[in-house]
Order: sequence, then structure tokens, then C-alpha cells
Amino acid sequence: MDQFSVPELSSVEEAQALLAAIITSSDDAIISKYLDGTVRSWNQSAERIFGYRAEEIIGSSITVLFPPDRLDEESQILARLQKGERVDHFQTLRLRKDGTPVAVSVTISPVYDARGNIVGASKVARDVTRTAELEGKFEAIIASSDDAIVSKDLNGIVQSWNNAAERMFGYTATEMIGQSITKLFPPDRLDEEPKILEQLRRGQRVDHFETVRTRKDGRQLDVSVSISPIKDPTGRVIGVSKVARDISSIKRVLRDREELLERESAARAEAERVSRMKDEFLATLSHELRTPLNSILGWATILRSGGATTPNEMEQGIEIIERNARAQAQLIEELLDMSRVINGKLRLDVQPVDLQVVISEAIESVRPAAEGKEIRLTKVLDPKGGPIAGDPNRLQQVLWNLLTNAIKFTPKKGRVQVFLRRVNSHVEISVVDSGEGISAEFLPHLFTRFSQADTSISRQYGGLGLGLALVKSLAELHGGSVQAFSPGRGQGSTFTVSLPLSAVHRDESQPVLTPAPSPKDPQSGADFEGFHVLVVDDDPDARNLIQHILTKCNATVTTAASAAEGLAAVKQHRPDMVLSDIGMPIEDGYEFLIQLRQLSEAEGGDTPAVALTAFARSEDRRRALLAGFQMHLPKPVEATELLAVASNLCASSRRAKSRR
Repeated sequence: MDQFSVPELSSVEEAQALLAAIITSSDDAIISKYLDGTVRSWNQSAERIFGYRAEEIIGSSITVLFPPDRLDEESQILARLQKGERVDHFQTLRLRKDGTPVAVSVTISPVYDARGNIVGASKVARDVTRTAELEGKFEAIIASSDDAIVSKDLNGIVQSWNNAAERMFGYTATEMIGQSITKLFPPDRLDEEPKILEQLRRGQRVDHFETVRTRKDGRQLDVSVSISPIKDPTGRVIGVSKVARDISSIKRVLRDREELLERESAARAEAERVSRMKDEFLATLSHELRTPLNSILGWATILRSGGATTPNEMEQGIEIIERNARAQAQLIEELLDMSRVINGKLRLDVQPVDLQVVISEAIESVRPAAEGKEIRLTKVLDPKGGPIAGDPNRLQQVLWNLLTNAIKFTPKKGRVQVFLRRVNSHVEISVVDSGEGISAEFLPHLFTRFSQADTSISRQYGGLGLGLALVKSLAELHGGSVQAFSPGRGQGSTFTVSLPLSAVHRDESQPVLTPAPSPKDPQSGADFEGFHVLVVDDDPDARNLIQHILTKCNATVTTAASAAEGLAAVKQHRPDMVLSDIGMPIEDGYEFLIQLRQLSEAEGGDTPAVALTAFARSEDRRRALLAGFQMHLPKPVEATELLAVASNLCASSRRAKSRR
């Protein structure tokens, strides 16, 4: 037995009464009309929906409900009805009696007589104004959305395309509807679509998927996409809706933030590295200065206490003191040179230079060190390798640094070779050793200031890590470059300095200059008998040293410990020359010179003066000369240089006095 059953009607009248009751109580307008469109029946819902009473509309044409622009719909509907066809859920507009439009969904069926002829039509109309309003609002929301809202079928073919999609991707709806959505995909993202469609076919959503899409103009956008399946009333997936948001600006901000964080992190790491290098440098500097100082003080104590009992021991002690003092002076000179390089104040005395002589001199200066380690030191020089324009002393400094390093890092009985060859418009000087080599990790940092492969306290080799940095700077100041190569640790290394050849052929009458020769015995041939020198210095050891050097050459030396004592000595002794320190307490060397020049000629105001100072920068020299000193000698001073300056100035002073 069926769950529901229809009661049997006893007569046609009862059936008609039941049908009338159903029509009367229906919420839908139920209307019948003839094939010419004349209304035959009109229920209460039709009156409520359209505003006409039954007596007002029955007998009239149904077209009174039609807007003027919809009149052709009636003839189309009647033509289908006459063919026996139904019109199902036809959505259109009709007019109420007061002229208000009403959205309706209409289903129209043909009415047959007993012989099967179509004699009219029945029409069921549902007021869908509220639904239409909601759909209109929804369409307005989609149209005004800032997000791209797109629908597509399960094959990825676009079915709808809102205004924001057009703004975002540059394609109009006409250009995209009917096209595959993969038109927006970069080539490397095409595999995303089948994965997305497969997930949607299973009824699953794709939320906030971040990817990249391509605009019509080719520019790529970062987008966040949410994709949902569209289902029919039975739950079957029939399409896809997609909402895409342009997040390019957000991604750009995030990328900028990440780059900023990376830069900050790199800057912090660099600052920490620099701080660590500074600490390591200060520790190394302290070590490198204290090491020779230990030998100097130690042997000075031994010699003073009489611990050296034989001439050989005394000679050994003096030699050690001199060697370590020179080592300290070399360290200080390297620091000053690097300071000049950093500040752009290192100047070259550019002249025609014979590189063969420069190389030979440099080799001879390091030969004792090489022989001490039984290292074979050889050279192969191309006679066409020069001349070049450069500073001979600075070029020898380059070669000396490279050779010293090569010997330092080459084990006993190793090999160091120097090659000079011409290559097109430049010359190359290569220093090749069979030493420890350089690791690939350290090679890029080789010419960085204070950079050393081993900074531990157990390191085998000393130094400040400035030599190669100076080599690089000096080579570049000469218009050249330096490169290093090493197959790896334990396989030796090669340093190559490239220097441009002179652009102009030199005049054969002009000499090709070489580095200044090494100083010989300071006292050889120097005789200052009859010359009077005043030494002004607050350091008694410095005064005694200068006094000793000059008196050994028969000069008369007066010393003063301050500027005031110095002025008094000038007035009293009228010296031929004044040697004055700069850094003195109360009144420094500059103030002393000002007061000296304020004296009359009879009092010694025109006495030649030399600044003998530990302030050895180029700006210190310039300041001293501008202040009125005739010469500037940096400490520690070579005795030979001191005697040469003293000889010239004393002689000039005596000639000036003799003319008066």
C-alpha cells in the first residue's frame, strides 16, 4: 500500500470543487487564457500579484500585463503552445495595475479539449521579485568587488568574469569568457590547474592558495586564490567559482622587509666581523710590538749588567737589539703607509724605473733570510720587461713584501722564483714559491687589511696582515693590479703584479732610476768640528741618542728638555742648527718655533730648525714645513739621514753667518 493515497471522488462536481479549492489557495498566480491571449480565469493570487480583480481582467488580453518592450514574448509563447510545447520557468517582467514592474517565473502549458485539440493555455506565475532583487544585489556585489570573481567549468573554461578581474589581469570579459583559465598561467605554473580541478571535482575547497599569474601586458602578479566547487541541487559538482586577490604590494613589502632584515643581519655580521678583526688586530699588534721589545729590553739589560762577557756576545746582543728595533720600525711604517692609503695621502715619486734592477735589489735584500732556510732563490728576467713609470722605492717595497712572504711560508730547502716578462702593453712580475699554499676559502680575503689565515695564539707566523694589502694598494696606485693563485694547501702559491709599460719612450739622456741604496756606516766621512747643534726634546733618551751621534762626528751639542730651555740656549749659544721634538708638555714644538722666530737675528731668530718627531704622517710633515721648520725627520731616524740633514743645514747656516 502506498504511503500516500488520493481519496476517491464520488462525482465530477466534487473533483471540480477540489480543483477550484487548490487553485484558490495557491500562492502562485494561476491563469487560463484562449489561444488569442484572452484571459478566461484569474485566481486570488493573480489578483494579489498583479493588482487586477478577476472581473477587471477576464475577457481582456493578457498583454495588459506586458511592458511595451516585452510584447513580442506573447506571440513567441503562443507559437510554442500551438505546437504542444510547454514553457517552463520562463523568467521575465510583468506590470502590475499600478504600473509597478514585477519579476515573475512563468510556466505555461497547452490546454486540450476532449478531441485532443489545443484550445487554450494554463499559466502559473510566481513572484520572484525578491529573488531577482537578491540576484541583482549579488551581481552588483560581484561587479563592484575589488577581488577578481570568476567562474569556470570543470574543464577550466571561463564562464563569468567581473570588472575587478578585468582590472587585475587586463583582459575584458569578451576576451576571456570561453577561453581556458590557463591563459593567465606562467609556463612554469601550468601543472597547478589539473591538481586544482581534481581537488574541486572531489568537492574540496582550495583556500588562500598563493601563486603567480600573468597579466595581458606580460607583467606577473602575486595572487591569493580561493576556489570553491559549484554544486547542483543533487550535490553534484558542475563548476567552479574563484576569488583572486592581488597581493603583489603585500609580497613586495614582505620581500623588502626580508631584504632589509637580510641587509641588517649582514651589516650586523659585518660589524661583528670588523669588531672581531679589530680585537684580533689589537691583540696581534700588541704581540708583534712586544715580541721585539722583549729582545731589546732583555739584551739591553744583559749588556748593561755586564752579562755579555765576550766580544762575540756583545756583538750578538747589539745585533739582536738593532734587528728587533728595525722590525718594530717596519711595523710602524706599515701602519702609517696603510693609513696614508686609506686617507688617499700616499704619494708616488714617479720616474722611469728599470724593473730588473728593482727586482735584483729586492732579491739581494732577502737573500740572507732565504739562505738561512736553505731556500733556492732564483730569477728569470725578460730584457724587454721595462722600463716603466713608477716610484722605485715603492716598487721595491712591493717586491720585498712578496719575497718576504714567500720565504716566510716556504719550508726549509724549498724554492722561490721571480719572473719578469712583458705581456702586450704591460709587464708582469711573478713570485712563485713551493710553500704552504693558500686555501680556497681564504684566497678571496688575501688582500684585505688585517686579514690573516691563522689568527690563533698558536699561529706559526707573525705579522699584522698589512703587507699584501699594501702590495695591492701600491700596485693599483701604479695603474696596475695584483693577483694570487694557489692549487691549495701544501701546493705553493703564485703572486703576479701587473704594471703598465711607459706610454712614451724615455729620453736616453735621462737616467733610469733605482731604489735608494741601503745606508752605510753612519759616521763614515762625517766631520762636524766647529758646528754647534741644539737638541730640544723632553725625552732624555732621545736627547742622549742624538747627542751621541753628533758628538761622534765632532759636533758641539747642547741639549734642552723644554721649549723654554731651548729658547734660553739659543740666546746663549747661537747654535748653527736646532733639532726640536714636536710633542712636548706645556709648550710643544710648534709653539717653540713661533717664539724662536720672534727673536731678533742677533738673538738667533733665523737659526735653521728641523722637526725630529714621532708624528710621522704626511699631514704632520706638511704642518711642520708650513710652521717654518726647514725639514721634517720622523722617528726612529736613521743616523745617516740625520747626519746628511745636519751637514746641509749647518753649512748653510755658517755661510749665512759669514755673509753678515
